Amino acid sequence: MLRPMMAGAVWLSLLAAGLNMCASAAKAEAVKAVPTSRFLDSIGVVSTFPDRGQPLARTIEMIRYAGFRWVRAGIEGLTDEGPTTLQTFLDLHRETGVRLNWGLVSGGSDLDKLLRTGRVLAQAGALLAFEGNNEPNNFPVTYQGERGGGRQPSWLPIARLQRDLYAAVKADPVLAPYPVWSVSEPGAERDNVGLQFLAIPRGAEALMPDGARYADYANVHNYLYHPHAPHLADNKAWDAADPTASSRVDGLFGNYGLTWLRRFKGYPEGELANLPRVTTETGALIGGSVTEALHGLNLMNLYLAQFKRGYAYTSVYLLRDRTDESGNQSYGFFRPDYTPRKAADYLHNLTAILADRGVPPAPGQLDYTVRPQPATVHDLLLQRSDGAFQLIVWGERLAGEDRVTVALAEEAAAIAIYDPTVGADPIRRLQKVGALELALSDHPLVLEIRSGGLSK
Repeated sequence: MLRPMMAGAVWLSLLAAGLNMCASAAKAEAVKAVPTSRFLDSIGVVSTFPDRGQPLARTIEMIRYAGFRWVRAGIEGLTDEGPTTLQTFLDLHRETGVRLNWGLVSGGSDLDKLLRTGRVLAQAGALLAFEGNNEPNNFPVTYQGERGGGRQPSWLPIARLQRDLYAAVKADPVLAPYPVWSVSEPGAERDNVGLQFLAIPRGAEALMPDGARYADYANVHNYLYHPHAPHLADNKAWDAADPTASSRVDGLFGNYGLTWLRRFKGYPEGELANLPRVTTETGALIGGSVTEALHGLNLMNLYLAQFKRGYAYTSVYLLRDRTDESGNQSYGFFRPDYTPRKAADYLHNLTAILADRGVPPAPGQLDYTVRPQPATVHDLLLQRSDGAFQLIVWGERLAGEDRVTVALAEEAAAIAIYDPTVGADPIRRLQKVGALELALSDHPLVLEIRSGGLSK
């Protein structure tokens, strides 16, 4: 919420009068914006489909409402006869614009089917990427007559399947431009087959040969609440996205830095910061101290934290609570009766506020400071295709608030302030603004900043 220390224009004019001194003292550097559409494109979800009892028409309604841009999918449950067919996914793309990452999913090994159906999706503009096996530690794989993963002693069949998937995609003239995402949970390797690397470097001492190529992006399942971090805490989403050993959840370090089961060495921590990465599952289970309201705040902050900390794509489990199996309830943006939870409402508002599909000709930069910036305050600078900046400033506090001042090096002609927990319309509009104070607690505020002098 806004916290002016004095009433209206008096407060704003006082801040503007001291602006040059304030900006100079802070020695702010210009921040380069990221296209708004790139952030929106990162927002994905895991969903069930007609083979698990969720009608496509209802799925389309939910996808449209929340504003998801991609869906995790694959060949599991896909048949020519249905109820889930390839046409299901083509219709989903046509009606919503979402793209699909196309995976072998749990226990799959049919490369021919994956590639054949992937070509159809690519030709329709519906394909985002290919994904390797889902959690082979939980779902073993049989490939070329050998069993691997699960309780089997070796992951060699999984490694060979992933190597062959990568090579087949890159050898196909239609599919070669599409990225390949790794298997999830390589940190559970029982033997060192090198899946903790995108490509095995020289001297890794893996069972697969040096140079074996597996993926273009590392893939993790960094759920917010984990046995090593089960309790409510400040910065829950921010810490889950941490690429270093400081994160206590099942994150990037434990899968690609030092594997969590057998401690096989992967990338040095310094290299993890720039490792191309995605999350194909994350989220939070409603129950106990995690209320529907906190669940909604967690998931909204999660998309922001993931993108800010280097994840190109993030898919949250789950679109709607599953009704086809036990043990997977109350993760959903939507309840079993298809009504939206707070998480869906908040994301609907955020994606409506940011709404953009174009790309600025050349993303500009904005010289600003957020002061002070305690550990629970974060910011992300976006720019719409029409040139307007969208500065998202958010807090991740369980209680209380942080008061910060956003100061611009040049006065903005107009700023509109949005709160996605309230709605998709501005909560306040200001003109000729050089600085403003915000009180941040547990969710983002979006500042839409317009001024011809701010884009460089």
